[in-house]
Amino acid sequence: MTDFGKMLIVIGVILIIIGLLSGSIGKLPGDISFKKGNFSFHFPIMTSIVVSVILSLILFIISKFR
Repeated sequence: MTDFGKMLIVIGVILIIIGLLSGSIGKLPGDISFKKGNFSFHFPIMTSIVVSVILSLILFIISKFR
């Protein structure tokens, strides 16, 4: 039961960090935005990379506890 408790604490800390950083998610410098007339296009390249790295770290930490 102690391993499960440690895992919950780590996941909670990670979620707090993600919550603090989420204000800048979607508006990162590498994101592509294009607007012309009535058409607008937004492709969040850097946001996708950042989310991928964060999820990889979370899954890595979870796998260490198993």
